[in-house]
Amino acid sequence: MRGQDGWCGTVIPPAPHTRSDPTHVRVQLESGEQCLVPAAVVLPQQDGSVYVPLRRAELVPAPREDEAQTPHTVVPVLVEELEVQKRVVETGTVRLTKVVHEQETLVDEPLFREEVEVTRVPIHRVVDAPIPVREEHGTLIVPVLEEVLVVEKRLMLKEEIHIRRHRVETRQPQQVTLRREEVGVERVLNTDTSATTQEGG
Repeated sequence: MRGQDGWCGTVIPPAPHTRSDPTHVRVQLESGEQCLVPAAVVLPQQDGSVYVPLRRAELVPAPREDEAQTPHTVVPVLVEELEVQKRVVETGTVRLTKVVHEQETLVDEPLFREEVEVTRVPIHRVVDAPIPVREEHGTLIVPVLEEVLVVEKRLMLKEEIHIRRHRVETRQPQQVTLRREEVGVERVLNTDTSATTQEGG
């Protein structure tokens, strides 16, 4: 026999010469002390043991065998205590679904490139000193000089190279694929939320 707070004992059968009380069971504890347990609260278990939902302090000391001839009544004093517990219950789960969408989009943006036009302009003019490279009205002018012998050595401007830059705009439409993701949320309810727990002796 075992009790609520862990105490253990052995049921003592009544002696033949004594008057037994059918409403109580005599139990000898591990300490050797004998107590009376109400028979109504004794709960047999499946493993063959006996469980008593009483604490050690709630047990009533049993009278000696010689005092058992005297009629007496043992009234147990019981106290109910409230035990509150919390547990986590799964109410449902969430399932996420991601879908990728593809969309063809036409991209038509202007592209620019520069072209260079080179023109040779004959001059054949004698100059006194080298002429530097210059720019006139967006045209880069590069003088080309050579030495010629007349009576004395002079510089003659043989020609000028005119370099013009043109900006040309072109278009090259292209098909590109754009991807877009969507996430769907689906709540999956847990139907097994009414489970309860039982405490057995």
